[in-house]
Amino acid sequence: MSQYLETIKKIHNSSYRFVIVSSGGGTNAISEILKVPGASNSVLEAYVPYAKESLDHYLLRQPDHYCSLDTTLSMAAKAYSAAKKIDPKTHPKKLLGIAVTASLATNYSKKGDHKFFIAIQTHKYSLSFSYSFIKGELSRDEEEEIVTQHIIYALSEACDVSKFPEKSPNLIIEKTQAEKSWIKLVNNKIDFISSSNRTPELIFPGSFNPFHSGHSEMSALAEKRTGLSPAYEICIQNADKPPLSYHEIKRTLLQFSQTYEWVLTKAGKFTDKAQLFPNSVFIIGADTLTRMLDEKFYLNRKDMLDELDLFNSHNINFLVFGRKIKKNFIGLDSVSIPEHIKNRFTGFGEDIFRDDISSSIIRKVGE
Repeated sequence: MSQYLETIKKIHNSSYRFVIVSSGGGTNAISEILKVPGASNSVLEAYVPYAKESLDHYLLRQPDHYCSLDTTLSMAAKAYSAAKKIDPKTHPKKLLGIAVTASLATNYSKKGDHKFFIAIQTHKYSLSFSYSFIKGELSRDEEEEIVTQHIIYALSEACDVSKFPEKSPNLIIEKTQAEKSWIKLVNNKIDFISSSNRTPELIFPGSFNPFHSGHSEMSALAEKRTGLSPAYEICIQNADKPPLSYHEIKRTLLQFSQTYEWVLTKAGKFTDKAQLFPNSVFIIGADTLTRMLDEKFYLNRKDMLDELDLFNSHNINFLVFGRKIKKNFIGLDSVSIPEHIKNRFTGFGEDIFRDDISSSIIRKVGE
């Protein structure tokens, strides 16, 4: 008889429903949850992207680390988004996305720490649990049992069944409550959120994870060229990335001081951004331009050309900065642009701007 039987029964009898995703550990918890009668009342989907390739496929990218807080937050945010699609009849406040990544004891000696991360994404908050084991102290089964325990405790609290018990010194818990405007944006009640009352005219889209000197220099050059003040646009739900958790939204916005303007949107494609902000100038890298002109993101070439014509009808222009792609530096002159929108793009040559730093390089160096 499971020691969690009564707790899991209460979870199944609660008014909450959830999608759970587990990678590297946590499958015992899924098993415990599913074997208690009534699981179909609460569990919408249980997904186990076990191999690295499977997790890449789930996240639509290769994460910096397979067992990390950021990866787990992305998984939970995507799980919550899936819950809303699977069960559109249930109010979003009664849906949850829960994810776990773990690096546990195995049959060979691991270089890294033994640890796990749990993240829960809800309508109003993002909640994370980061746990570090003392290496070599416990067996794989014992470590897995602690993962199971924490998943069920975290889930029971999120479902308003019971409070999380006394906290361990090995555990760090972080909760980010959503601003009301963030919830409205997620639920498509508003089109965008801006740090100022001014509608942005010079827009720099990006994830800014983290913001760095290259972004600052590109902004300064664009401002000098146009005479417009830049606003940094963060898309919280991009078509080819998992949605941002509230943790990630807060962390991104905290980088911008009072002197920097920002805007949050759900406009994943540049044609969406064009409709949201007509008569604007966008700051982009040549790598972004190549993705914009990639036919795989459209039904066919005609569909792509028709969509891109929105740049003409909405008077959208682009300032394009060269970027190092793999081993080659690519500028505007290296990219083949359809004739009907060609005059919408202005390039900054390598002699004016070249900075090979990237957010992903900074993240790797900072580890």
